Amino acid sequence: MLKRSLPFMVGAIAFALLLGVRVADPEPLKRLRAWVFDLYQEIEPRAYQPAGVRIVDIDEASLQRYGQWPWPRNHLADLVTALHRMGAATVAFDVVFAESDRMKPTAMLRTLVDAQLDAELQDAVRRLPDPDRMFGKAIWQNRVVLGFAPTGAASERLPEPMAGIAVRGPDPAPILGSYAGATVNLGPFEAVAAGNGSFGIRNDFDAILRRVPLYQSVGGTIYPSLSAEALRVAQGARGHLLKTASGRDGEVTMVAARIGQVEVPTTGAGELYLHDTGFVAERYLPAWKVLDPGRRGGLMAQVEGHIVLVGTSAAGLKDLRSTPLSPIVAGVSLHAQALEQMILGHHLLRPDWADGLEVAAMIGLGLALVIAIPLLGPTATAVLGGAAAAGGVGASWYAFSELQMLFDPLYPIAAALGVYLPMTAIQFIMSDQEKRFVRGAFSRYLSPALVKQMAKNPKALVLGGEDRELTLLFSDIRGFTTISERMTPAELIGFMNHYFSVMSAEILDREGFIDKYIGDAIMAFWNAPLDVAQHPRRACEAALAMRDALMVMNTDLSGQTRENGEGYDEVRIGLGLHTGVCRVGNMGSQQRLNYSVLGDDVNLTARLEGQTKTYGVDILISEATRDAAGPGFETVELDKIRVKGRERPVRIFVLVGTAEALAGTSFPAYFAAQNRLIDAYRRCAWAEAEAALDQVYDALAVSTDWRPASLRLERVAEIYSERIALLKDDPPPSGWDQVFNPRREIALA
Repeated sequence: MLKRSLPFMVGAIAFALLLGVRVADPEPLKRLRAWVFDLYQEIEPRAYQPAGVRIVDIDEASLQRYGQWPWPRNHLADLVTALHRMGAATVAFDVVFAESDRMKPTAMLRTLVDAQLDAELQDAVRRLPDPDRMFGKAIWQNRVVLGFAPTGAASERLPEPMAGIAVRGPDPAPILGSYAGATVNLGPFEAVAAGNGSFGIRNDFDAILRRVPLYQSVGGTIYPSLSAEALRVAQGARGHLLKTASGRDGEVTMVAARIGQVEVPTTGAGELYLHDTGFVAERYLPAWKVLDPGRRGGLMAQVEGHIVLVGTSAAGLKDLRSTPLSPIVAGVSLHAQALEQMILGHHLLRPDWADGLEVAAMIGLGLALVIAIPLLGPTATAVLGGAAAAGGVGASWYAFSELQMLFDPLYPIAAALGVYLPMTAIQFIMSDQEKRFVRGAFSRYLSPALVKQMAKNPKALVLGGEDRELTLLFSDIRGFTTISERMTPAELIGFMNHYFSVMSAEILDREGFIDKYIGDAIMAFWNAPLDVAQHPRRACEAALAMRDALMVMNTDLSGQTRENGEGYDEVRIGLGLHTGVCRVGNMGSQQRLNYSVLGDDVNLTARLEGQTKTYGVDILISEATRDAAGPGFETVELDKIRVKGRERPVRIFVLVGTAEALAGTSFPAYFAAQNRLIDAYRRCAWAEAEAALDQVYDALAVSTDWRPASLRLERVAEIYSERIALLKDDPPPSGWDQVFNPRREIALA
């Protein structure tokens, strides 16, 4: 039965893991999805359509003709005036004017202070036209949108809002790109501008820009982007309307923005997916041509009725970005493309239900494979899976190409492959090894003819066992990785052989059966295959003997390393013991038979061994083992824990030693104090518990006559000290099962 269900189990586990990864949607998965969408845009970029948007480019040629940047403001005043005379709907600057013109008369006088100019010449300089006033006048007389650069640091002054921001729905400020301050334009310029927008853009993880923000929060105030504000001013609209929604979990998302007569769907963070056209020369006008009066007549048709963005493509001015289609583009072109998409109503969308659709596709394809592979076989399933994968890619491409929607086809296909490969591998191994397994397993016991007959029909072979009460032991080396890193491979093999020999001898001498070695771990059990009288007692004796043998081993190895001039890290182990009914017998695999044990009690034993790390002890035993072992052993209850798959909590005890070895020591004082602590803690009597805790610490302070170094019981006291402090402030509910909830601890912390 297990053999037949193994492919289903493997497929189900692989599918569950892959589904969990998709639901978590980690950063590498988001990157993979972004690269898929980039590939789509490379294959089919957005076809350029004139949309009434133009870029006046301060390019290298313009800098050669009019000098280095920044230009005198009278040049910019001429530029603005010329563009509006040519019929521009609005002019938006992808440049911030944060300082006064260096060529203004007062600045020139400060520069020439040592030139000893006479008063008449100084008056002549003062009477020169002020470039800042000329530029400010041009801004006032025409429809000009200024831009500011948001910054992470707080600024002395925030940008001046030029338009109202109305919100239909929950406040979106927390989910928009947020900045503490901004580099802003001079106040006189802002005061006369028709609009003011942010040109802040954030790249993705790989420095590629895929989304253009339409709204951002600066100092707690929502501002439009340069492109959104330019669109508003061009239409003569008064403000922006943001439409938001709240999900089931209360998370706020942007849905759309209305700018004048234009409705713009957005991402949840108020962004616009860039559907890149790549570089289009038709978009650009060199600034030097606009400034040349002799050329303006020929440019009229390219400017009239257009939204004109003024920016730069010159490399030295450092406003360069990367997009899915180009590693270097002018930043101003991104605002232009955003404007084009808004005006044309051409939007690249990833609907809010896209994740759900992709997960549903993955679930459907994955479950179909899990069911189909064992029934149809790998070949037929591969054909069906390939057809489904091709259909998924085709549907995703159609959604992008025809509907401008983004759906990820890659992860559902990769997840299906992640289910298909392990399942088919398991089937292949089972099919290939089944006959050899039967021959190898029974050739010593059956005639060759019968073995051959069974090999032809391996399903006739049924492997089983019996239910028996066993005492199980799990042990593990603490910090094994650190130990192994300090040894050569040859030294590590020698060390492990020695360790396993020492520990195994103690188990075998006390009638235990060593099931297996798992890395640095040992699994053993008592009372099978032969009956062992008082097997819980024999297992406890073995655990204590392993502790003593390890102390001797540490002493010997420490002495050897000191003689060699080397340091030695003491080896520590953790052991878990539990008694319960398990299924034991010959368990089969394709390769061999193995006498082993299965059952929930095996899992509990492994959990007990793992909990030795938590409580700082070396031997943990269950209540069942403590009761079955009988008198002669000293144990101390530590806690109640909840184990997955069990309804009732499990009481756990530390095995301290034999009653004979602890006779006449101070152990009873600790035993009594710890029991008082446990009792008060479970009754929620916090004052009594704190008093008992003090007694525990006092008892541990004088415990050198009975406590080995491997029993770090201070850790148990620390655990209860932390719990009591937490539960005093927020007591557990009435009728609690006395099991401390780690999740509750996190919540309280």
